Amino acid sequence: MIDVELEVLGRARDLAYPETRRAVMTLHDDIRRPTEYHLGWTDVDGTPLGGKGGKGVRTALAIVSAEAAGAPAEVGAPGAVAIELIHNFPLLHDDIIDTDRERRHRPTVWALFGVGSAIIVGDALMALAPQVLLEEVTPERVSATRRLLDATAAMIAGQADDMAFEGADDVSLSACMRMVEGKTGALLAFASSVGAVLAGADIDVVEALESYGRHLGVSFQALDDVLGIWGDPRITGKPVGGDLAQRKKTLPVCAALACERREAAELRALLAGEALDAAAIARASQLVEACGGRAFTEQLAETHLACALDALRSGALDPHAVSELEALARFVTRRDH
Repeated sequence: MIDVELEVLGRARDLAYPETRRAVMTLHDDIRRPTEYHLGWTDVDGTPLGGKGGKGVRTALAIVSAEAAGAPAEVGAPGAVAIELIHNFPLLHDDIIDTDRERRHRPTVWALFGVGSAIIVGDALMALAPQVLLEEVTPERVSATRRLLDATAAMIAGQADDMAFEGADDVSLSACMRMVEGKTGALLAFASSVGAVLAGADIDVVEALESYGRHLGVSFQALDDVLGIWGDPRITGKPVGGDLAQRKKTLPVCAALACERREAAELRALLAGEALDAAAIARASQLVEACGGRAFTEQLAETHLACALDALRSGALDPHAVSELEALARFVTRRDH
């Protein structure tokens, strides 16, 4: 299975990278340099690194979604570029919000180039994405652009909820799920269906791929939330219990707070108290696990992965593309960082 994953990821990168680079080269020089650094194309001094960026999962989803609709892979390329740009703009801003000085084991853009530069680079990528889709004004590209803007708005709303939850004493599990569906599910639903939209596919095909991506997004976020508390910092590049230190109301935390055990009250008090030191973070982590937050979230990830795979069987999709989408789903949800 891993050979399938690596093949489709490499094929999608090879197809989308030249178009992504062409789009980035249109940016102002002072924006282009930190963009190329953030995308992993260059070192801090501008030296090319010879790579084509990260894993490119969203890029691959866009490319394969065109093939799932029976179209050539190239049809999905504008969507692949657009989702790559949109995916990266909030990362630049998130690093500022969270004061993270490292991403992908390298200094973040704001830490190297300054907060102002990181903000306008993120803004530029957000503006560039719809421009890429609308280089040709066709009904399919207009529809894809509208869907991109809707997904981006949902993602931003989810991010706003995520930030607001940090200051809340309690957050219901249903509210947390809505936040996850917006923050992560919306863009993955777009990535997983944009190729079919650009191909002019029937609505049942587009909706099946959207459902796949939305469920995949929830599964991905659930696992990310587990790593945010129990992940190995040598692998994740983030401190132990980082989400707890920031008082994030992630899925494990919200599930734990909703339980009836006495440990939930202690957890609630810890999260509402003073800044958490290492000992308090370790205790909070124990409490979340004792209240079933970890087990619930891991099961949620499994459930939504199964729903994502089921969605692929509900539409008239190309069988080879379905096998690649299944491989990508398992790749995304088999992660330790």
